Amino acid sequence: MDQYSDAHRPLYEVKANLFKGLAHPVRVRVLEVLSASPTVSVTDLLADTGLEASHLSQHLSVLRRHNLVVAERRASQVFYRLAYPEVADLLSVSRSLLVKILERTQQQLVSTVNLPDIAMQRDTEVAPVTP
Repeated sequence: MDQYSDAHRPLYEVKANLFKGLAHPVRVRVLEVLSASPTVSVTDLLADTGLEASHLSQHLSVLRRHNLVVAERRASQVFYRLAYPEVADLLSVSRSLLVKILERTQQQLVSTVNLPDIAMQRDTEVAPVTP
């Protein structure tokens, strides 16, 4: 099958690929750390995530491939930064959306507290008499 560049794909496919880059908790955490600082060293990212270097490297590679982060070598260290400030905005909006979803879920759970207990209903029902 031919590989098309993003320029030839529908926008919804390009968006889906962007979200694939975000689709792992470690990558989201890395982006959150990068959102809080202009640049962060790989050493600091390793300390923050607790990952082995090879695993962090794989996640950073995915983030670079999806144009979410940029790497810069300074002497013997590599530093990362967000490729676009909008990535931090996206994380902020997603957090806000998640809070709203969780609030609604909690409201739905609270509303179930007043429902009668199913087991109690069953015990109070009269059992049919068998001949």
